[in-house]
Formats: sequence, structure tokens, C-alpha cells
Amino acid sequence: MSIPIAAPGPLASGTLRVTPLGGLGEVGRNMTIFEFDGKILVVDCGVLFPEEHQPGVDLILPDFEPIKDRLDDIVGIVLTHGHEDHIGAVPYLLRLKGDIPLIGSGLTLALVEAKLKEHRIRPFTLTVKEGQQERVGPFDLEFIAVNHSIPDALAVAIRTPAGLVLATGDFKMDQLPLDGRITDLRAFARLGEEGVDLFLVDSTNADVPGFTPTERSIGPVLDQVIGKAPRRVIVASFSSHVHRVQQVIDAAHAHGRRVAFLGRSMVRNMTIAEQLGYLNVPENVLIDYKKARDLPDDRIVYMSTGSQGEPMAVLSRMANLDHAIEPGEGDTVILASSLIPGNENAVYRVIDGLTKLGANVVHKANARVHVSGHAAAGELIYCYNILKPKNVLPVHGEYRHLMANAKLAQDTGIDPERTLIASNGTVIDLRDGEAAVAGQLDIGFVYVDGSTVGGITDADLKDRRILGEEGFVSVIVVVDSATGRIISGPEIHARGVAEDDRVFDDVAPKIVAALKEAAGNGVRDNHALSQIVRRTIGRWVNQKLRRRPMIVPLVIEA
Repeated sequence: MSIPIAAPGPLASGTLRVTPLGGLGEVGRNMTIFEFDGKILVVDCGVLFPEEHQPGVDLILPDFEPIKDRLDDIVGIVLTHGHEDHIGAVPYLLRLKGDIPLIGSGLTLALVEAKLKEHRIRPFTLTVKEGQQERVGPFDLEFIAVNHSIPDALAVAIRTPAGLVLATGDFKMDQLPLDGRITDLRAFARLGEEGVDLFLVDSTNADVPGFTPTERSIGPVLDQVIGKAPRRVIVASFSSHVHRVQQVIDAAHAHGRRVAFLGRSMVRNMTIAEQLGYLNVPENVLIDYKKARDLPDDRIVYMSTGSQGEPMAVLSRMANLDHAIEPGEGDTVILASSLIPGNENAVYRVIDGLTKLGANVVHKANARVHVSGHAAAGELIYCYNILKPKNVLPVHGEYRHLMANAKLAQDTGIDPERTLIASNGTVIDLRDGEAAVAGQLDIGFVYVDGSTVGGITDADLKDRRILGEEGFVSVIVVVDSATGRIISGPEIHARGVAEDDRVFDDVAPKIVAALKEAAGNGVRDNHALSQIVRRTIGRWVNQKLRRRPMIVPLVIEA
């Protein structure tokens, strides 16, 4: 949804201001800021992974611009769970101010601390657990257990004199979770009795009818697939999906196989999970992947990253035969994750590549090897009926998910006027039980490209797409600075254009004629002459070659 840019007015006394900086209209980059009495609380600080139309980009961050000048006012960053789309941008925010306290569960903070160590940042942390209450600045926080595809996920209730806000983070209502930790609906009911003034609720599966299947339904399928596999098994999943890794380890152990972790983040995260007791690994099951290559093919399972088709992740490199482990005839590859919207083409390319190499690829479309970590429509309706919130702000999802979630809220009797469909940067003020849009900030994407943060613009990405799709043409001309007469050139070179450079012999006289006419009209400005060259060759290439390459004219004065 596009809301016209309009700066919000000053924050009135006794009003809570809520501004999502990411996670609305997208699956990732989750971050919301809460402001009351001059102080700011941040909930989540995640990344978004790039799509195909963003070539060369490593990560996409929330836009920190609205809080860059107010870092001293931030009293804490609450992290609901340890997935990258909720913690991945923390290092980049702490680069701006390293002593902002991080608040989260044990596993969540352990994962983010390992990430921060790579950035040479030592954070201030406060470990919390379900049922715990903490006062952080003017915010009274209560943490509530929720079930998700990673252990130790928490919802957070935020109390201020302006009202009670409940932010679910990512959650579902699996009644038979692997770790026995269910979403605390009793706490939800208690908050409902108290009166929830604003409900920020996960929308990712709001358009999926019914209930999300239980994680336990995956175990027998993985056991069957791994048990029947004739040779090597390669399982790809998110590097923080502890529950799925546990199921793979259990199935491998049951069939006399050992497990090797592949991918730096997978090794790091699972080491942390095992050390903290969230991952139960039988003795002599894990093996270093270099030693694993000496095992018989029917005695090994590789647990890797790359389930979203990321170009540099392990599975994509395997599919491109750019990894020490090369899948082949008789190998079994299991993609144990759902597709993040926008990644479909990349994932199917990897599936095709692996299939072409002879591997049997098992994925969500042909076997139940993954269930979602997000509540489906039936579960969300339960929450609305339990909580009866006064105002609802659907978050964590693309626009269709937000709309579906709002419709569910309205179906349970919540006033459509109290169901807010917002965008990133929408400013919402809560006061006396009423939430209303107060403005819209002009925020955008912040691209991480190698060591560059925020230096890449949408215009740069457009140039990259043109280079990749249409090619590159350079034109060098030397002119007399006094008379404008051509001394040398035009010299034309092309890259990525399926033609020999000699094809441009036909356009060279046209460039000469155009520059001669400009010289006769007294044009001496270097930029103006460059634009004449660009337009002349651009029209010709478009008409003759039916292409629109990037054209870089270089007019040198002598």
C-alpha cells in the first residue's frame, strides 16, 4: 500500500508512536520502533535477502534514517527470535552506537552475539524468558512464549500509559511441538482480559486456510526418505532451523549414517544450539565434512545451507559443480524449507541443476519435508477471538498477506476502521485506545554490497540490470577544443552485444556528422557533445539491433 509522504506532527504527551521500518509489504527486514515520552524501543532488526532484480546485492537493511539522530534515545532492542530476517541487521545498527542493549531469549542472543563477534562488536545484553517482566525506560515489557520454527521465540507485550501493545513476532500454534514449548494462549487470554489496545500480528500465512501442520509430521517423512536413499543424502535448510536439523540428525542416526554440517552459518549456529542444549546430538554422529568424504556413500548425510537458491550458498555451488561435494547419480537432495516469495526462480534453477546431475530432489512440492513456522488463517482467528484487540496492525508479510490478515480480523468483529493496513514508514499514534495514522516517512531500501552499506542506489541496480541484459557500448572521440573538429575517432567498442564491433562501422559517419553540425553551431561543451554522441548511437542501436545497451561516450578535448 502506498501512503502519500507526510511528515507526522510532534508526538503529543501520553501518546505511543509506532513506526514499522521494515517487514510490511515484504517477507523479511522486520523492524518496528515504539516511541513514548522521548524514548525509543526497537523490536527486531532484520535483513531482507535480495531478489534477481537486485544483482550484486548481499543484503537489504531497514532504513535507519528516522532514528540516526536519536540513537541516544533508544533504550533497547527487543529480538523476538533468532532468524536472520529479525536479527540480521543488528550489527549494522550497533555500528552506529554500540552500547544499545539487546534484549532476547538465550538462544536468540547467542546467535546474534556470534554474528556481532564477526563484526568485532561486544554488545550489552539482557537475557529474558517467557513469563518475565522488565522495565526498559518508560516501557513495561512482558515476554510470552510462542512456537515457531526456531526454539526460544517470544512475543512481547509493551505497556505504557498510552495502552497495551502485543507484538507476536513470528509464531504459530503447533500443539505438538518437538520441544514441548507451545504458544502460551493462557497468557494471550489474560492480556485479552486486560485489554489489548494494538495487536501487531504475523501475517505470513494469513492467506493459507486452516491450520499449519505440526512439525512432528515431518519426522517420519525424513526418516523414510533417508532410509531408502541408496547413496549420499544432502539436506538443505535455513542455518538456524534447529528443529529441522534435529529431525535430520535423528533420522540419520536411526539408519546408521553420520552427519556433516556444510556452510559457515550452519556450523556456527548448530554448534551454539548444541552447546546451549537446544540440539541433542548422539555420540559419534557428527563428523567434519572433509573426513566425511572417506565414508561409504550410504553412510553420510550432509546438512547444508542454500535452500533459497542463494548464489553463494552451498547447495547452489553444488548444483554448479563449484563445491568439493559434487552431487551425482543416486544421490538424494532434500530441500527442507518453504519458498520465500521472490526466490522461486532461483530455487527451481537449483532443483533443475541437481536433477540434471542425476540427483533425486525431494522438496515441499513432492513430499512433506517442511512445514511453515507461521500461523495459518485458522490459528489467527483463534488469536483474534481470544484477544479481542481494539486495534490491529498486520505485519510480517507482503501486501496480499496483510490484506488477508486484516480480513480475518474483521471477520471476528473488529471494526474495519480499527484495522490498519500500513507500509514501511507509516507512523501510527496510539492514545486512549485509538490508533490512527499520523504520517508517512520517506524511507527506502539500504543495500549491503560487499563492504559498502547504503552506497548502492536503485539507479545503480538499474545500470547493473542493463549491463547484464543489454550489454555495453563505449564511444571514444577526440576533438579540437578550439574548433570542435574531430581529430580522432569515433572508436566504438561493445561488450555483451552479440555483434562484431565492425557492425558499428555504419553508425560512425552519423556520429561524425552530428558532431560536425554541433561544432558548426558553436557547441564546445564537453557534456553536450557527449550527449550528442549518446543520442546518435543510441537511436541507431535501437533501430538496427533492437537493443538498449548502456552507452558510455567519452569526448576528449585536445
